[in-house]
Amino acid sequence: MALLRAQESSRPDRLFDDPYARHFLQAVDPAFSPWAAGASPATARFLQVMAEQVAVRTQFLDRALLEAAERGCEQVVLLACGMDARAFRLAWPPGTKVFELDFADVLAFKAAVLDDRGATAACHRVEVATDLRQDWPRALTESGFNPERPAAWLAEGILYALPPEAADLLLDRITTLSAPASMLALDHMKDSELLRSARADISAELVDLWRGGPTENLNAWLTRRGWQPAVTDIAEATAACKRPIPPAFDPARAAAGRGWLATAHLPKPR
Repeated sequence: MALLRAQESSRPDRLFDDPYARHFLQAVDPAFSPWAAGASPATARFLQVMAEQVAVRTQFLDRALLEAAERGCEQVVLLACGMDARAFRLAWPPGTKVFELDFADVLAFKAAVLDDRGATAACHRVEVATDLRQDWPRALTESGFNPERPAAWLAEGILYALPPEAADLLLDRITTLSAPASMLALDHMKDSELLRSARADISAELVDLWRGGPTENLNAWLTRRGWQPAVTDIAEATAACKRPIPPAFDPARAAAGRGWLATAHLPKPR
């Protein structure tokens, strides 16, 4: 994702600007990463398949989080944040607290790179070292998250890497921690021959990483837990951004899959 965001940020018609993405790439030993080593034919093919989708989803999710923060969600939770630099690159309203959840070593690497570049967060940033397979709600609340206050949640690039029961548990936990007027932003993809082939060119690990996520469509999955969702097909979202529909998500292609971007709101009691 850092490589894709760095490439998008270098475009004159970029949909967003992430000046930190290239710093993460530069800090990685190319001998241990195909992404930092440069564009091999396999890497180039994978990036071509994913580039437009990631660019459009990043812009979509950026906007969703900022709009939620401007509406009063002073708490923002980035689940499995990885090299997400939103705490630094977005113009957060005063008083916003951004919680970044990921493994301790991921957060340590990220912090070292950003500290070395003298980066300053544009919000009150809180690192939460945890594992989403464990009791992360406890780790989050112990770090200062208040479940009685509205929050904006981000689950980016997560759902399709989870088996159905784990996806259900993730949403159940988010819902339990969410006060009325909270917002959830996420993306989801249905696997396809094109996506599997592109991932297989990189490594078997990337192929096996795909676990499917929710068995229901996103509307039903979110609605059953009290959320009011708005789901957009990735093909429609890319067209709205005046970008070509990614081949992996083009409904006109037999081998293509489907992709969605969604926001959901937890209504206030009447």
